[in-house]
Amino acid sequence: MKKTETFLYLEIAESLRRRIASGELQPGDKLTPVREMAQRWGCTPGTVSRAYAQLAQEGLATGHRGSGTRVTSNALQAEHPTWHWATLVNRAEQFLLEALGSGHTPIQVESALSVAISRWHELNQGTAQEQPKPTPTELCFAGSHDLAVEFLTRIMAQEGQAQLSVKYIGSLGGLMALAQNEAQVAGVHLWDEVSDTYNVPFVQRVLPGRQMALLTLVHRSLGLITPPGNPRQLQNLSDLTRPDERLVNRQPGSGTRVWLDAQLKALEISPESVAGFEREELTHLAVARAVEQGEATVGLGIHAAAAACGMGFVSLTQERYDLVFSETVWNSPAAQALVKIVRSTRLKEMVAVAGGYDTAETGQEKWIF
Repeated sequence: MKKTETFLYLEIAESLRRRIASGELQPGDKLTPVREMAQRWGCTPGTVSRAYAQLAQEGLATGHRGSGTRVTSNALQAEHPTWHWATLVNRAEQFLLEALGSGHTPIQVESALSVAISRWHELNQGTAQEQPKPTPTELCFAGSHDLAVEFLTRIMAQEGQAQLSVKYIGSLGGLMALAQNEAQVAGVHLWDEVSDTYNVPFVQRVLPGRQMALLTLVHRSLGLITPPGNPRQLQNLSDLTRPDERLVNRQPGSGTRVWLDAQLKALEISPESVAGFEREELTHLAVARAVEQGEATVGLGIHAAAAACGMGFVSLTQERYDLVFSETVWNSPAAQALVKIVRSTRLKEMVAVAGGYDTAETGQEKWIF
């Protein structure tokens, strides 16, 4: 894809920043005249002028009537917060251009960056999370991990109407947090084997007699996360008992673990017969990363986490992921801002890019009285 001049001025500015940082351009040095620089870059003089104006805004250059643009006297000082920010923006713009040139869409790029940030948090911060501290424009979320929640959190922060403080403690943990007024939103995907339905029976048991709203976030594909290409040809849960397999599991109380325990019971498979059953992680990304790093040969998780780590995936079931609110919280401005984003095209497009999701019922609400 050919670079447009909208982005080219940033590249011109970045090239000059590097020359200033290296000392090639010293304080007081005159920058190349606008028309000459335009010929050199194959662009219009206006594009070069815009680049010079950007440098002036950052305090790196200053215009002098009749003598052109010169490097400022303090340009080589160690700290330039605006300079550092502009450099970061430039790199992001270059990444965007390269991705667009490779045939990706802007929404795909945005989703990829969100997943990359989530993976970075997994690698550098582990699962340690502070207790939520709500404000009038903040909702405390507690519940099961999902990449759609990560996307939702970032969109809310960008739009500025409300924020979502997130703590991943599993589906049952999320409902308990609601019951104890330690959270305002729970994220759940709990399968009830008696009714063969998701979430409603558990909400009724944990929060009896309370009027609650369930907002569908996504339907998602749950299955076996394997090394790329599924080299051991795993097909179902019975394969977990093979002597050469080692599982990485989810923690008790998570919707994934509730489903797995029920399925193993139905198949009459003892947990003791599954090597690695006791190895537990709090997020799907952590499960996928364990397989990626060779710490396990297989994990149980969602398709989107497998795709984010470049792993193979064998789908076993489609599950419903709901956000649960009390009636009071549902009617609050912060909650309604969240609901609006859940129902937005932007969130649905980001979720679709991640893979393994169905958004046909995203945004639908169901009330329990």
